[in-house]
Amino acid sequence: MRRRAANEVALALLAGTAAALTSPAQGQPALPAEVPTVVALDELAVEGLGRGAPRLEPQGGVTVGYLGKATRTATKTPTPLLDTPQSVSVITREQILDQGFQSIGEATRYVPGVIQAQGEGNRDELIIRGQRSNADFFVNGIRDDVQYYRDLYNIQRIEVLKGPNAMIFGRGGGGGVVNRVLKEADGVAVREIVAQGGQFANKRVAVDVGDRLSDNVFFRMNGVFEDTATYRDFVDIRRYGVNPTMTFLIGPQTTLKLSYEYFHDDRTTDRGIPSQFGRPYRYRDNTSTFFGNPFLSQTYVNAHIATAQLDHVFENGVVMRSQSRFADYNKFYQNVFPGGAVNAAGTAVSLSAYNSQTDRTNYFNQTDFTYQFLTGPVKHTLLGGFELGYQEGLSLRETGFFATPGAPQSLVVNPLAPVSRVGVTFRNIASDANSRYDLGLAAAYVQDQIELNEYVQLIGGLRFDHFDFAATDRRTNVTNARIDDLVSPRAGIVVKPLPNLAFYTSYSVSYLPSSGDQFSALTPGLVIAEPEKFENTEVGVKYDVSPVLQITGALFNLDRSNQRLADPNRPGFFLTSGQTNTQGAEIGANGYVTDWWSIAGGYAFTDARITNRLSDTILPGNYVGLVPLNSFTLWNKFDIDPRFSVGVGFINQSHSFATSDNTVRLPSYSRFDMGLFYNISENARAQVNIENLFDRRYIVTAHNNNNILPGAPRTVRAQIVVRW
Repeated sequence: MRRRAANEVALALLAGTAAALTSPAQGQPALPAEVPTVVALDELAVEGLGRGAPRLEPQGGVTVGYLGKATRTATKTPTPLLDTPQSVSVITREQILDQGFQSIGEATRYVPGVIQAQGEGNRDELIIRGQRSNADFFVNGIRDDVQYYRDLYNIQRIEVLKGPNAMIFGRGGGGGVVNRVLKEADGVAVREIVAQGGQFANKRVAVDVGDRLSDNVFFRMNGVFEDTATYRDFVDIRRYGVNPTMTFLIGPQTTLKLSYEYFHDDRTTDRGIPSQFGRPYRYRDNTSTFFGNPFLSQTYVNAHIATAQLDHVFENGVVMRSQSRFADYNKFYQNVFPGGAVNAAGTAVSLSAYNSQTDRTNYFNQTDFTYQFLTGPVKHTLLGGFELGYQEGLSLRETGFFATPGAPQSLVVNPLAPVSRVGVTFRNIASDANSRYDLGLAAAYVQDQIELNEYVQLIGGLRFDHFDFAATDRRTNVTNARIDDLVSPRAGIVVKPLPNLAFYTSYSVSYLPSSGDQFSALTPGLVIAEPEKFENTEVGVKYDVSPVLQITGALFNLDRSNQRLADPNRPGFFLTSGQTNTQGAEIGANGYVTDWWSIAGGYAFTDARITNRLSDTILPGNYVGLVPLNSFTLWNKFDIDPRFSVGVGFINQSHSFATSDNTVRLPSYSRFDMGLFYNISENARAQVNIENLFDRRYIVTAHNNNNILPGAPRTVRAQIVVRW
């Protein structure tokens, strides 16, 4: 009862304050939605009330336990998720801590419609609504597109925005994007240490310390160190990072926020196991077996990311937010991996090898202006802004030649003893990338959120992107370049017959330039290829069963066109007649069912099909690779008493195919997870997380038909969380 009362008081205070900040008077501009007053609200929500209270967070976010209530990411304005005409899943900090996850792939397992891809064992890669991408990752709304594994030590929440998002994020994002919101210095005293240990020599510690240096200067420091083995033989991970942030209240209407992160991740590159007879090869016996040469398979990244954000409220009520980011990434990976299927006799499998260096430097600035005003009884939230960006980098790939007679590009080993110690020489050959590239980006966008009355809201927007890409082959000094001018619309309507019930429909378009997700090279054939197009139509419903529980549902149709396929009459050139279609339904539930029962999860039906021939083996009617027709996830946390809680998670996926040629089938699976939580005192909590409680043998994902990753066996980890 005390928790319920606290929730209701906090929600009333939050709603009243938000109304005071955002409700305009007739004939006057509205007061800005984001002003320094937020600092005081943060203190009220975080310090004055306990677990289950609304928490105001960076980037216009509001969360309650496992429930995201509002965010500015989807519209670039602080908007309740109930009023956002789009499917958005928020993974809150409380959920991340309870589930004990530290990576993007792990954290999104309980998000309906999101599937983890293997990423060649060296990067985050997700499939959202049937669209696979390793570049659609953002931090506080700014692109973070280098291929690496991201840690969650400095993350306040993760937002998964589904469907094309070009109006907000620009190129790509055909199935959706993942945005990480960083912790920031907000003037609230923070002292937190999270220490973890467990199976496979797991050792990890994360620190979060913050406070006020003065009434106008706030400071916060996050850091992490992890050194661990894994359930896969020879696969080790060592990573560490540090992220200091500062906030300066320059005046009553001006705030400056500074952030710098250094992050290092070093691990063994693991491409999994091969197939045989159209199935993963003896996967129940090979959960830990490494196929390849682990001593020559490694990947690392060194990332330096600096951000400055300036917020200012002008006298006329216009709110400006300007973010500038410099990011430098030094990325390398090398692997010796299964290059084919196990033969029918079960006596041979071939190995291949290559390495890749993909250094990149990003410079971005996003500047938004928001103004609220009335035209008669109609309320407008008008957004206008621009983005300027420059990216430059190196793409260098080298093919491996094995130190055996004839120096072949493949090595045959026995699949019953697949670990190789044969030396490999790497060199750049004609078919490998070896280019320097640079990209200039200029974009402008405008959007209007219109509240006709308490029942109907409209949103409409348009973005123009000027995309100027050039790549120079370092072997020939030949430069190929292409310019694309892309126009991306967005439109939506929200109908609210009740204050806590919203029906919506939306339409959006996004484009992926011919240089692709990672624009590593630009050949003469790609120069003349039109950008791929993603067109999404969606209808949905959002229902706040209570102030702390939301149920959502969505139906969508996503068409992908202009996909490239090899021109049989002109080697090196492409036809852009490839098409796929994804139709689906998603149901999500997040929040407190009762005072003692929290949930997060949902169900997704995703029918992703090839609709026009992509190759001789990828034909119309085939299912898109790695996309299960049905998936269901549900995480529950039960508070048994004030000190002891139990978490129970369930994941189920129907079968899928390793690739869109549908020749290798990945079996369906079900998995249970468990968490045990004990509040030692007001300042300390102990927890134990058990992944795959019943020790099922299953396949979690793949990269292609012969790089298939078995899921982890039963894995136990323990954490101590101390706050003071």
